[in-house]
Amino acid sequence: MRVLVGDIGGTKTTLAVAEVDGGGSAIRLDPKRRYPSREFASLGDLIARFLEETTAQCEFGSFAVAGPVVDDSAKTTNLPWEVDARALEARAGFRRVRLLNDLEAVAWGIGGLDERALAVLQPGEPDASGNACVVAAGTGLGQAGLFWDGTAHRPFPTEGGHCDFAPVDERELALLQHLKARFGRVSWERVVSGMGIANIYGFLLEWHDAAPSPEIGAVLAEDGDVAAAVAVAADGCPICRETMDMFATFYGREAGNTALKHMALGGVYLGGGIAPKNLDLLRRPGFTQGFLDKGRMQPLMSRMPVKVILEPTTPLLGATRFMIDS
Repeated sequence: MRVLVGDIGGTKTTLAVAEVDGGGSAIRLDPKRRYPSREFASLGDLIARFLEETTAQCEFGSFAVAGPVVDDSAKTTNLPWEVDARALEARAGFRRVRLLNDLEAVAWGIGGLDERALAVLQPGEPDASGNACVVAAGTGLGQAGLFWDGTAHRPFPTEGGHCDFAPVDERELALLQHLKARFGRVSWERVVSGMGIANIYGFLLEWHDAAPSPEIGAVLAEDGDVAAAVAVAADGCPICRETMDMFATFYGREAGNTALKHMALGGVYLGGGIAPKNLDLLRRPGFTQGFLDKGRMQPLMSRMPVKVILEPTTPLLGATRFMIDS
């Protein structure tokens, strides 16, 4: 079975041909290409480019989309695309196309990962079982759940990253007010994501009445990747370090919120592009303190394993398994 699979994000889109063995236990991704999402007017245009470049032929397509999927159609959250499964079938000649939320795809892919593809932040209880969840900071903040039916996990999508951000002290209240002035409503995605790092940094400049360093100033002037620049500069720039420490605490707190809502005794998985690049940051006390700081629920939180997904093809593997099993 050959499936064209895709991980469609606000910044980049990865497409690959998934070769599935007869039993569905082994998946090989080849060829695989990555494209800047905003260079294309639609997913259909991007798929056409991939098929032209690779001459690949597939009867099936399964695409993980960064946004809610309803009735096999989606409007991407951080990208001006509308994606429709039936339209893709007609344009590319697929027999069948399936769409799923990108974090749902990660959830589907977790079962195929071995321990080498995971970095442990909190071991939790040995042989933990039960519901699980995925929280992924990247361009935005994605979340998904995995219901444990007693035999296997059943992934399902959520849009929990768009729930309301809640401050706990004076500095965070000032951050909320700063972001409300810009956006009106402030969700967790506004502080736990790449845009969140940039938002926190901008606030802290104002909070400390400071100017950006020359390096960060140049990135701001060029409308570059502020989040990446702040992360790189954190060792030598006090406001950058404060930004990343604040981000890590928020990440831990919202991961803990999500874990509580899902009763995720089977594990909490951090996906997205930020966590694997910042393992040292997440291993400092801020993330774990934010995760565990749940009052009377702290003993429950300590039982939950927390792991970072290191395998970048997890959404593609998950999109393949979704096509096979759902």
